[in-house]
Amino acid sequence: MNLPELEAEPLKLPAAERAHLAEALLEGLDELSEEEHRRLWTEEATRRDADLDADPSRGRPAEDVFRDARARLR
Repeated sequence: MNLPELEAEPLKLPAAERAHLAEALLEGLDELSEEEHRRLWTEEATRRDADLDADPSRGRPAEDVFRDARARLR
């Protein structure tokens, strides 16, 4: 399984299971150095920026994202 396929699979899970998986993955990052954290987040930000440049229609206004996030927390 390649990385895009692996990333797509958890998105099929219910929100609670995705949150549990995210928590487990983030806990695994605690073992990384600060430098490694920075490098990984920089790579992720660069990847996301390139994805958005390649297909701007995938972007969403921040107010929509925050509204949806608040609704999910209720």
